[in-house]
Order: sequence, then structure tokens, then C-alpha cells
Amino acid sequence: MTRFRTSIAAAAFLALASARAADWPTYRGDYARSGVSTQSLAGIPVVSWTWQSKHPPQPAWQGEAKWDGWNKVFDMKPRQAFDRAFHVVASGRRAYFGSSADDQVRCLDTRSGQVQWSFFTEGPVRLAPTLHEGRLYFGSDDGCVYCLQADDGRLIWKTRAVPTDRRIPGNGRIISAWPVRTSAVVQDGKVYVTAGMFPADGVHLIALDAGTGAEVWRQVQNDLPAQGYLLASRSRLYVPAGRNNPAVCDIATGKRVRVVEGAGGTYALLTDDLLVFGPGKTGQLGAVEEGSSDQLASFQGNHMIVTGNRSYLHSDSEISALDRGRYLQLARERKSISGQQAALAKKVKALGNKPGVDEERAQLKKQLADLGKRLDEATQAMDQCLLWKVPSTWPHEVILAGDTLILGGSGEVVGLPAASGKLGWKLPVPGIAYGLAAADDAVFVSTDHGAILCLRSPSATQPASPTRTSDSSRP
Repeated sequence: MTRFRTSIAAAAFLALASARAADWPTYRGDYARSGVSTQSLAGIPVVSWTWQSKHPPQPAWQGEAKWDGWNKVFDMKPRQAFDRAFHVVASGRRAYFGSSADDQVRCLDTRSGQVQWSFFTEGPVRLAPTLHEGRLYFGSDDGCVYCLQADDGRLIWKTRAVPTDRRIPGNGRIISAWPVRTSAVVQDGKVYVTAGMFPADGVHLIALDAGTGAEVWRQVQNDLPAQGYLLASRSRLYVPAGRNNPAVCDIATGKRVRVVEGAGGTYALLTDDLLVFGPGKTGQLGAVEEGSSDQLASFQGNHMIVTGNRSYLHSDSEISALDRGRYLQLARERKSISGQQAALAKKVKALGNKPGVDEERAQLKKQLADLGKRLDEATQAMDQCLLWKVPSTWPHEVILAGDTLILGGSGEVVGLPAASGKLGWKLPVPGIAYGLAAADDAVFVSTDHGAILCLRSPSATQPASPTRTSDSSRP
């Protein structure tokens, strides 16, 4: 297959798991990390307010090596890019985020941008908190898991993920030897987190009681780290492993089911029990079906959005839309043909140079030729499932808000109508837009300069000039 056809093969199997609410209670909106919201912005949005931190984010990992000499791979992609901005979650008139710069979690009023409350931990908070039933759950590099009352920031419980409180130098700070470097997933009365990034010291996957913080179960792995945003289905937890490939675990016990094949990275998307993750060393995403460790397909790209009957593929240089339903039908046909080809080829090989089988061998080869023709026809039809493809210079983030694709770039964010991909609007932002969220009739943009901007439709807010608030808390 060509690179494009391979990308289609991954996208074709991705389906939207469920309808999204207008709230954005966790990173990328849900535990599938879909990046899809029913929230929409009418017209060309304006900046309603900007909150600016005194200090920019302090990512744990500044970037990849410049090249992999052993494999001769150059211009490598960063594979641990989960904390380059203060990612926002939101519900109602409150937005929440953690800070890797001053170890706080803050709550902002979504209409004014003013800080409603803040809560200090003893280490960087590198991942967005999770909002569930009026409570906020998150971890810190101090090795603790926290549960706060979402409306006022009051501490409900705090649990040290690993009983030993040993501190070490790490990423320019003094942190726990078992920092919490994954997000919290809250489901069925339990909070799932990990602690630890050094396999030799043990990396702990833990389930806690959501109400009390008491331990429910614990599993320890000694071969993979755990860094990035956890994903979850009803039966599985998907644990990102930094530059390594994700591990799939049983959500009831935490026991590992498998480690999937791929090129590593902390970006991941889950839909219908298909895991897409990357970006590997060169910006390549892999797709793995539930029940398998092998990749179904791989494609060049940074992110993927799946909704309704379409998939959107987002790379460094372009974004494209696919008729997913039509392609799925063709992909099934192609898979069947490929299976028949493999079976016939095996028969031909078994005949070898045996005497008296010339006629049988000829018939098999004719069948193989016919199947090859059908395969080519199906492949050509797959190419026609491409609905549109447009150049993009905004490779850092993408979400779908209503009927608009919103893309984050260097110094700007843009909106593209999902129906056509044509540029709808463009707004400048300070820094690189690594974070996007949609809630409360707004889109929140987070940048590597420590800025959070609120974008609203002109009809929703008409300030004389955008309100600018700044961090008044002491680091």
C-alpha cells in the first residue's frame, strides 16, 4: 500500500464511541481522548480574555535526540510531549488546569478569566486534572494523588501512591522517586493512576477508591515506564509508556494483557477498542485492534479525529477527510481478497515442481491473477474515499468543535469547516498552541508561553478589548 492507503486503513476502522457533551471534563474531552465536542462557535471568534502565568510550562523532557545513528533516523519527533502547555478541563463556568511551573492547580471563571481558587502540591502537576461528579482528581511529581472539591478547591483526600516517600533530583526539580506522570481515570467508583517512571524501581498501576483514596488493587511492572494520559474502555486500561509502546491492562485487576507493537509515543486515541498511538521517531501513528499486539496499519501523522461517518488525519503538512463508511466496506472486501490470495499462493507453493500438476498449477495462477485484478480495483476505489485534503501549517493540536476543526500552530490558531477544510478564520496567540478544549460556548487555547486564551463567538461577548488577567499567586 502507499502511505496514504495505509493511513486510510487505520482511519477506516475508527468510529465514534459515544456522543460528547458540551463539558470537557478530562484531557481531550473523554477517556478515549477523542478531541470531539458538540460545542460550536458561530462566526469568527474573538479573544474574550487571556490568563498569563508568570512562568511558562517546564516540560519534563525538552525534546528528542537530534538523530538515531544506529538506525539512521534524522529529524526525530519528540515522543514525550504531554506537558508543553497547561491543558484545560472545564464544566459550567469553571475551567481547571495544573502547572508544571509553580506546582499548583487553579480554577478560573470561564467568563472573566479570574482565578477562583488555587491549590499547591509539593511538585509539578504535569497533566490536566480529571473532573468527575463535582470532584477534581490529579497526581503530582511529589508522588501523591489528590482529590479536591471542584467548586472551592478544598482537599477531600490525599494518597501517597507508593508508601515510601523518597525524593530524588529529576528533570531539574526534587521529586518523588515514584512521580505520578499519568492522568487519572475515574470510572465505576475507582480512580486509576500510575506512579513511577524508572522500571528498575517498579512502576505502579493503582486503583483507588474514588470516595476515600483507599487502595483497591496494585500491580507493579519492572520493564516499562508510565508517562502520558491514560485511556480507558469498559474492560481495559491503556497505559502510555513514554517513548515505548503502550501496555494494555485489565481494568478489573490491573494485570497486563499485552504490549502493542509500534514506534512509541504519548499521543493516543481509542475508539471501538482500536488503539491509535504515536508519533514514533518520524511522526508515524500505528493502529492496533483489541485482542492483537500487531499493528493493523500505520500512517504518517500527528493526530486523528473520528466522528460520524468521517475521519480526519492531521500531519505536519496537511489535514484530510475520509468517507469512513464507504472505505470500511471496501476494506472488508480487500481483506477477504487478500486472504484468498494468501491461501492460493500457499497451494501453488505446495505443488512446487511436482510432475502431473501443470493444469492444476495453471488454474491456481489464473485465479491468483483474477484476485489481483479485483484487489487493484478495490484499492483504486479506496483512493476515491478521500473527500478533501488541504495544506496545513498548524501541526501541534486539533479538535473538532461542532462542525469546525480547530488547529493549533506556532503563533496562531485556525478554524476550518469540517465539510470542506477551507480556512474559515485565523487568530494570533502568544506562543505555540499545544492545548485546545471546548466548553461553555468557548474554546480554550493553551500555549507554551503559559497563556490560556478564551475564544468566544462575537455574539457571546463584545468586550472593548480582551480582558487580560495574570497569575497573582506566589510560586
